[in-house]
Amino acid sequence: MKFRLDHLVIAVADLAKAVEDYRALGFSVQIGGRHPGRTSHNALVAFEDGAYLELIAWQEPGPAERWYNEHAKHGDGLMDYALVPEDTARAIDAAKARGLALDGPLDGGRVRPDGTPVKWQTGRQATFDLPFLCGDLTPRELRVPAGEARRHANGALGVASVAVAVRDIGVSLSRYRALLGIEGTGREGVATSMESPAALPGEGLRIAVVGLGQTAIILMTPTGDDTAAARALEERLATRGEGPCAMALRTSAGPAAHVLDRGLAHEAAIEMVP
Repeated sequence: MKFRLDHLVIAVADLAKAVEDYRALGFSVQIGGRHPGRTSHNALVAFEDGAYLELIAWQEPGPAERWYNEHAKHGDGLMDYALVPEDTARAIDAAKARGLALDGPLDGGRVRPDGTPVKWQTGRQATFDLPFLCGDLTPRELRVPAGEARRHANGALGVASVAVAVRDIGVSLSRYRALLGIEGTGREGVATSMESPAALPGEGLRIAVVGLGQTAIILMTPTGDDTAAARALEERLATRGEGPCAMALRTSAGPAAHVLDRGLAHEAAIEMVP
């Protein structure tokens, strides 16, 4: 079964302020709407590759939601990410059959500002080194903005990579194999692939790459060496636990990579790469 990156979740305290700030960074931002039965609402930054950023905030306390609780503890920042499978229910059943703990299919939805209901199903992960699954029940174009909404003044085209902090790369890779149905390691296919773990020289990190089409999921764990990168990742794991911690966006604007202002990005670590 094929999978691709669906979206990355950035939790914020003030949605209107986040929309203003992401527009100041050169993104086109569309108001998404509210989530019935929940206290959250969102806005979206959609890209030409079909993936998007979700800016999510809460209008009232939502203590039953993990994202709300994590935001209450740690503040704004990158919270989670999702893949879209060809068939959500079948993907969940297959992953469960391979021994992976997933909760679902769970029905979800949103009401757009124009009153149009949008519906989807999710498979929720038990460990947050993994993404969750999100597949549409209504047409995808109702959920993900298209056309001019995908054109950005800063030249952003799509998500090149997502960095994920993990405690044990071997354990995490086994979970990704169970989720995606990949046997072993190496380049088994263009759409989905997995590389064996390797040391990142001089950084005190071990990494492994899971390829999803044009997007690389980079799993990272510290080796115990006393380097700035290793210390930062150890701190991340000690405070927030496993999960996505940074992203790189492909851009058509200029030849040089650069990091976006963390304040305007609401503490999401975003690098623009040619």
